[in-house]
Amino acid sequence: MPSAFLPVLDALPARKSPLMERFWSLLEVKSPSQLEAMAREARQITRRNFGRTMRMFAPLYVSNECVNNCSYCGFSRDNASIMRVTLTIDQVVKEARHLVDQGFRNILLVAGEHPKFVSNGYLEECIRAIRDFVPTVGIEVGPMEAPEYERMVKAGCEGLVVYQETYDREVYADMHTAGPKKDFDWRIACPERGYEGGFRRIGIGALFGLSDWRLEALRLAAHLEHLYKHCWKAWFTVAFPRLRPAAGGFHPLTGFPDWALVQTLCAFRITFPEVGIVLSTREPAPLRDALAPLGVTSMSAGSHTEPGGYTGVGADDLHHTIKGRRVDLAERDAKARAEGQFGIADERSPSEVAAMLARQGLDAVWKDWDPAILAAA
Repeated sequence: MPSAFLPVLDALPARKSPLMERFWSLLEVKSPSQLEAMAREARQITRRNFGRTMRMFAPLYVSNECVNNCSYCGFSRDNASIMRVTLTIDQVVKEARHLVDQGFRNILLVAGEHPKFVSNGYLEECIRAIRDFVPTVGIEVGPMEAPEYERMVKAGCEGLVVYQETYDREVYADMHTAGPKKDFDWRIACPERGYEGGFRRIGIGALFGLSDWRLEALRLAAHLEHLYKHCWKAWFTVAFPRLRPAAGGFHPLTGFPDWALVQTLCAFRITFPEVGIVLSTREPAPLRDALAPLGVTSMSAGSHTEPGGYTGVGADDLHHTIKGRRVDLAERDAKARAEGQFGIADERSPSEVAAMLARQGLDAVWKDWDPAILAAA
């Protein structure tokens, strides 16, 4: 069923709700003093609603196989020369235990979209294999139907992350030339299907650098407003990742400078006081340090975007995938690794990021949920 948000999206920016009118005004050109005032307000709102806490999470990539052709992504199927691998369940467990040893209790399982290599049954196995020692498990994978999401929730998954990438239909069509991801409407309804399937945490976002940043932010905010109205039992997070270097050599189509990122973050915090705001290791360390107190509520640290990146597992099964067929390597290179989705900008360890937060008077929260809470109820 198409999302009820589509008519709202298609009417933007000409027709906006009162809340979106206010949000749009926050994105207007600001003087340095006005931007500083926004930052102060955002900081105060964050302290009032979230205290001095920062939730910590880590992405765990289980596969870089993909049937989609996305111009900006290192996993794109047309990148035939990259090393690919799908981790076994035991290898996923080893990666997860490594992250737990570093302190993480919130892990996001990430995979390219390829039913042949990354089936729903495989994802269920991954979730079941780690749920006993990882209290918070989320997924960022190809979109599913609501009943399939329900299976993931029953397996022990509570978080769903799905980014629309861009809310500009024309740019979306240009960027996604093959595979199921071509379907703009199917993807945009994904958060609502996830909510129907039982997810209690849902993350949305856009990839900045593909279209005009102000319009992208407005459309993302309108989507969030819609979800708050129609999926009101869920807790939402929002992210505005910027394009990073990746296999294929794609370059951003539009600019999104640091000051615009700051303004966007502050506008979301002021407009949506209780939304979670995620900042990943795509951003460089100095910028992450500066943004942490302004409105961010969740950060990753020490991240790898390639399967097996934390422990080196899977290196003995590297291969190419050409037109859906596995092609084994003619020679093995002991130093070879699977291709990552994109380059990391902040390479500090989790402990170094936690120390940075402490210096700013913030507390790194590694665990914020346990299934025993529901059992006690």
